[in-house]
Amino acid sequence: MHQTNFIVREPLLDPKQRVIGYELCWQQQDGATVADADLEALVGFVAEHLVDEQLGWLMRDKLLFLDAVPAMLSLDALHALPPERTVLSVRTRDLANPDIRAAVQGLRAGGVGISIRGANTDLLGRNLFSLANFAEVRFAGADVATQARTYAAAKQSTLRLVGRPVSTWQDFDACAALGLDAIVGKLHLTPRPGNPVKGMNPAQTIILQLMQMVQANEDVPKIEAVLKRDPALIYKLLRFINSAGFGAGREVQSLRQAISMLGYAPLYRWLVLLLATASSSGYSPVLMETAVVRARLCELLGQKALPKSDGEYLFVAGMFSLLDRLLGLPMQEVLDTVQLPDPVVRALLERDGVYGPYLALAEACELNSNLVGSMAAALDISPLDVNKAHLSALAWAQNVAV
Repeated sequence: MHQTNFIVREPLLDPKQRVIGYELCWQQQDGATVADADLEALVGFVAEHLVDEQLGWLMRDKLLFLDAVPAMLSLDALHALPPERTVLSVRTRDLANPDIRAAVQGLRAGGVGISIRGANTDLLGRNLFSLANFAEVRFAGADVATQARTYAAAKQSTLRLVGRPVSTWQDFDACAALGLDAIVGKLHLTPRPGNPVKGMNPAQTIILQLMQMVQANEDVPKIEAVLKRDPALIYKLLRFINSAGFGAGREVQSLRQAISMLGYAPLYRWLVLLLATASSSGYSPVLMETAVVRARLCELLGQKALPKSDGEYLFVAGMFSLLDRLLGLPMQEVLDTVQLPDPVVRALLERDGVYGPYLALAEACELNSNLVGSMAAALDISPLDVNKAHLSALAWAQNVAV
């Protein structure tokens, strides 16, 4: 399949800010609608890259929401996706056609999820729950009381309600209080207002010390001695290393074994992940997952043009690009605390240097951005390769034990 367009993802959050699924679609340039044939092609592409013959569904327990057009409802590629994890968004106007309604009912009977877009919320409960198990509602912060009544009526049925577009955490909290099941918006890029904690907590201080020791190639026993001051960190680190499919072939039992098998560079990567999860301020599961996807995507985008040793730095640049939000500290303060190589700092502060353009491209994949095409072209990466890397990073992030 020749691809000229780029995938954009949007996470769906539950009321606890956890990512329960992703909506995948093509970037829409200048408000242009996506052609039916392209939407059909997306189903095939997703099935090819998120379903593995041996391992099955690579997104674990995540749901996948896809825009549906009538021609898509009978696609063979749909059968390759796990029905219980697949949700097709169908427009209300299409359901006026009896043939489409019958096709939708057939898919529902086979276990595929159906989400209704553009539904009249007053009729939600009565007319739609035989056809759909999700309904999208436009969240409007203004008239909360009326919305609460409407949603309460809809919830008498089996419909799960998806609120969109939700652009602030205040609106997110309102949606959660109204009992919405899933919430879609740009919240994965918005720091969650928490209680700002000045400086690092004790766990983070130890992790920073370890990062500096790894960078200085200190002896393993010395690194082990510092790590032993916090047994929870040893447990977390070994969980990370054993979860993320290093292809080690056997379980890593000790830090010494981990270092001898992995080397120092991958250990540094896991310490960066640990630093982000050890936050006690403004920490949000969706922000963490976004950081992991972004980090892995940066690494994959650089694979063709840069030496393998640069992969770790690209990963670190991707993780650190959200670390200020995860830690609730200004970026400059984060960089003052951690000694990073100059090219990584340039990438973080200016999106410049060797790694900056890869980081900028990974960030653009999270937004409906007109710049993705020119950024990818400047790095000589084809749309097909960007999209493959994007889905690969998304799948990889599901297998990291955060």
